[in-house]
Amino acid sequence: MRILGLDVGDKTIGIALSDELHLIAQAFEVIKRSSLTKDFNRVGEIAREYQVERVIVGLPLEMSGKEGKQAKKVIEFIAKLCRKVKLPVETWDERLTTSAAERHLLEANLPRAKRKQIIHKVAAQEILQGYLDCQKQLK
Repeated sequence: MRILGLDVGDKTIGIALSDELHLIAQAFEVIKRSSLTKDFNRVGEIAREYQVERVIVGLPLEMSGKEGKQAKKVIEFIAKLCRKVKLPVETWDERLTTSAAERHLLEANLPRAKRKQIIHKVAAQEILQGYLDCQKQLK
């Protein structure tokens, strides 16, 4: 069983998957958002195909730790997602994950156009890896 990580934005959803041992997160896919139905259907397809047991969604808190406008949008998305995919869904503080993802992509010397295409799935990977690392420490 795997864990699915999501970086939910207004235009895209970055997706990452864990390995079966829950040790390593891997960037997987970017969904171009078109409708909630299509978005949820694709997330559901991935969850079934890869035998996902839970979903971790990045929560874009403000630097102060408060929920801003974008965090409220993500919380609404999560409420609808829970009804659709029927899996446990948890949030994970995603502050600075996009910055970390951008830094990794710059270090890899990827051109700007390529970075723009994959930044959200790499951010999802950062979110999921943070969650996995924390779970390892709790054991």
